[in-house]
Amino acid sequence: MLIQGHHLSYCTNIHPGETWEDIFQSLKDYIPKVKDKLGVKGPFGIGLRLSNQASETLISPDKLKEFKDWLAVQNCYVFTMNGFPYGDFHHAIVKDKVHVPDWSTTARKDYTIRLFHILEALTPTGHEGSISTSPISYRHWFELESERDKVLQTACEHLAEVTAELHQIEQKTQKTLHLDIEPEPDGFLENTEEVLWFFRDWLLPKGGAWLVEKLGISSGAAAQLLKHHIRICYDVCHFAIVYEKAQDTFRKFQEEGIKIGKIQISAALKVDIPKDKNERQILQSNLQPLAESTYLHQVIGRYDSGNLQSYPDLPEAIAILEETEMEEMRIHFHVPVFLAHYGNFSSTQADIISVLQEIKKNPVCSHLEVETYTWDVLDKDLRQELSTSISREMDWVIKTLEK
Repeated sequence: MLIQGHHLSYCTNIHPGETWEDIFQSLKDYIPKVKDKLGVKGPFGIGLRLSNQASETLISPDKLKEFKDWLAVQNCYVFTMNGFPYGDFHHAIVKDKVHVPDWSTTARKDYTIRLFHILEALTPTGHEGSISTSPISYRHWFELESERDKVLQTACEHLAEVTAELHQIEQKTQKTLHLDIEPEPDGFLENTEEVLWFFRDWLLPKGGAWLVEKLGISSGAAAQLLKHHIRICYDVCHFAIVYEKAQDTFRKFQEEGIKIGKIQISAALKVDIPKDKNERQILQSNLQPLAESTYLHQVIGRYDSGNLQSYPDLPEAIAILEETEMEEMRIHFHVPVFLAHYGNFSSTQADIISVLQEIKKNPVCSHLEVETYTWDVLDKDLRQELSTSISREMDWVIKTLEK
């Protein structure tokens, strides 16, 4: 739906299902309910998540026509997709496998291009289309700088190939489609400075060289194409975990000509670390149930000096709680965006409010997507009927935007 000049939806990675048949059934089950609960009378946007397996099915003309016909009947449209999780994202141990395959592989490139051809068919004329994707790879897989450099080189060539494909689509259809890299803790890109470094030192020179050779264009034209079609997915949860402020990040990106293609609206857990040892032991006990086996829950702690300390998953952070001198921890654990507090903990909801206030003054992009996918591992007290939970989150975002 269009709200305050932004297309708003929720990411359908909340719904289990890896086959197109299962995904389509979830859309039929939930989209009309959510739309009705929100009282939406006009067109309703969908943030579609397709696994690789589902994309191989939906790409067929018959399946696309069936889906487009359903969208027309429901008065819905697809404007964004989540192309980060390639395989099973529910009822399996995901952890660092969410980055598999990474951007050094042809499998990731081919999957992404397939998604764009689906999005090309689904995106209404006159609309932009966006797909969010992995932050290149997972940094803890590589110990040597030479190994990381090899991944980065190949990734830039693959991103340039995607750019060439999107340029061709735009020339043919006048539809602007962009790939939005999503920084997250322990990805190759996890904060503002790393994004700036990647564009300056890798994507523009390495990817640009590929475009110059393949398309016969100038280096300046190649840089323009890359910045047009390769953008950033600003996940509010992820940037809050690394203690960055949207206003500063938006300014730095704009100064470099780096565009934000999509904002994912999500909240992380925030924990103040008490001084008392007994209270710390209680905190350890309270955090233990959250250290579940499905998703990575990266932790970044902050010292009074402002220095940060990272932990690849919650169990490692829990283990040092009794002795640490850190004053705060932020945990990659998506909690409902309408919650300022989650049990005994706080959330980074204030960062969402700040982002929504900022984009009213500085509309850095037009795509907004609520992304809370952890309902299955949240406290039972928070688990209502799923369409009600989704609607409650979106209603909170709408009211916050309209303030």
